[in-house]
Amino acid sequence: MVSSLWERKRVVIFLLLAPALVLIFGLLLYPLGYSFYVSLFDLNLTRPGTRPFVGLGNYLEALVNRQFWSSVSKTVYFAGLTVSVEILVGLAIALLLRQKFYGRGFVRGIVILPWALPTVVNGIMWKWIYNANFGLLNALLFKTGLIDKYQVWLGDAWRALHFVMLANIWKETPVGVLMLLAALEVIPGELYEAASVDGATVWQRFRYITLPLLKPMIFILFIIKTVWAIREFDLIYIVTRGGPAGGTMVLSYLAYLNSFKFFRMSYGSAIAYLIVGIALLLGIPYLLGFRQPREEGV
Repeated sequence: MVSSLWERKRVVIFLLLAPALVLIFGLLLYPLGYSFYVSLFDLNLTRPGTRPFVGLGNYLEALVNRQFWSSVSKTVYFAGLTVSVEILVGLAIALLLRQKFYGRGFVRGIVILPWALPTVVNGIMWKWIYNANFGLLNALLFKTGLIDKYQVWLGDAWRALHFVMLANIWKETPVGVLMLLAALEVIPGELYEAASVDGATVWQRFRYITLPLLKPMIFILFIIKTVWAIREFDLIYIVTRGGPAGGTMVLSYLAYLNSFKFFRMSYGSAIAYLIVGIALLLGIPYLLGFRQPREEGV
């Protein structure tokens, strides 16, 4: 009787989970598997009807391609700098928002607005800000006398990359602010009171109380934001289209270019999987750097 009842419960559980499992398989697992399968062939939409098997040929082609490694360097630089600045600025803003001041609730509410904006809207907004003829950035700098003529901010490869990074930092920093602020709110105030009684300075309280207790949240932010930065596409597509002269050609845009511009679907899929590999490699230092020390005897 017990066995029969358990079997019926298992059937009910499976039926309840079935819709979610179908969605996961259809929207995630199947596309992932099929894209890897495609990466093992030479699928080019300009040559319909032919799809020879090349094994790891597409991956090897990418690994000996200068453009690929140039995109890797830009992607790593983009991710490293933006993530570091976003977390540092986010921590500073979170510490300020934890203090009591008039209008704190209102400021806490509007701090999320940059992140709440759709990526397309954010990209279009920054594209207009950087516009060489009537952009807001040129107007402000010219009116204040910091420049004597309007500049083409996105005309230089190196400068364009940094201006795209600035737009990304502006949009993504609020996520760090909210997560770090939530972590700050759960730190017991008694710890700071005891430290003050013992004569600890503001810096000492931050170093020995705040920072250690924020370490798990900072670790999570580094992992999440690194993955987000490595796969950044929308902003670059809208603002620079990978230019000028490939200055903002990060890996995600390179994969898009080969897949949907040159119709080399297999090569683009291979680059996409290499992006996953790079994200995993970049995650290892975070895991080692933020690893919690094991207790004695454990």
